[in-house]
Amino acid sequence: HFILLSGIAGLLAGACSMAAGEYVSMRSQCEFFQYQIELEKEELELYPEEEAAELAHIYRARGIPSEEAQQMANDIIANPAVALNTLAREELGLSPDELGSPFGAAAASFLAFAAGAFVPMIPFLMRFEHAALFYSLGLTVLSLLIVGATLSLFTNRSAIVSGLRMLLIGAAAGGVTFFIGKLAGVVLQ
Repeated sequence: HFILLSGIAGLLAGACSMAAGEYVSMRSQCEFFQYQIELEKEELELYPEEEAAELAHIYRARGIPSEEAQQMANDIIANPAVALNTLAREELGLSPDELGSPFGAAAASFLAFAAGAFVPMIPFLMRFEHAALFYSLGLTVLSLLIVGATLSLFTNRSAIVSGLRMLLIGAAAGGVTFFIGKLAGVVLQ
């Protein structure tokens, strides 16, 4: 019961911490991007010719002939809503409509952490008694290998290398946590 209670407490504390951190990070990023877009909007209102010249320069750098690039830029700048959207994309590399959701990022982070933290608890929930620790370790190792190997599908890297890397990272994190717990236990006794 102690291990299960500690696991649930750790799962919830870690998941909430990860969600809060992700929310703050994403919120700050969105606010920064919105600030950048607002600056671009001000520049567009105050200096439309300069903004058109910047946009034309971007298009020329992409290989569009000079006159055509300038005409495209002038046409875009003539419509302020389109101009702001285009400048945000072309100059800042941002899509104003796709800045992300702090709540969505926080929820995803919470769920991902909770799912990962739940895996080692499964054998204890199934009451494997004395073997629960070994099943928990085995299930955790297997999960880390699978997650690492799955990530290789998106990185075009070796599934074995990615799986082993994930296992090593997980083992290092678990080892550090274990030794901090041991140290805290010695200090607090």
